[in-house]
Amino acid sequence: MTFIRLISGCFLAVLLTACQTPVTGEAGAERDANLYDALGQRAGIEAIVEDLMYLIVDDTRIAFQFRGLDVNRFHSRLSDQICGLAGGPCRYTGRSMAESHQAMAITETQFNALVENLVLALERNGISTAAQNQLLAQLAPMHGDIVAP
Repeated sequence: MTFIRLISGCFLAVLLTACQTPVTGEAGAERDANLYDALGQRAGIEAIVEDLMYLIVDDTRIAFQFRGLDVNRFHSRLSDQICGLAGGPCRYTGRSMAESHQAMAITETQFNALVENLVLALERNGISTAAQNQLLAQLAPMHGDIVAP
């Protein structure tokens, strides 16, 4: 598990610096549509999020951050967010990442633990490494709004 944590942390650091420029135009739209399909569209994304939620509950590094959470609302909002980021027809309507995580004092270790669990959920759902990397690239810019300074 330590190796996975090291790799995900390093990979995330690379993504944070490499993915600062959004992809635009037809190529970006095609990539996003392909990502939505690669994730299994809405049903596949919901399965990934459900698996992620089970992994979170079993992870002592981060489970406490999710206690008292409205599970159905979290599942729906996170599915909407991933669906929209992947180029699907969904629209995230929740609070901003900064607002949602402001009082949580999320550490770098906790953030990396969630990334590890997301990658594991993606793997369990048969998502290709290329699609995993595309999704992580879409999520990486949120790092600064989630991790406490």
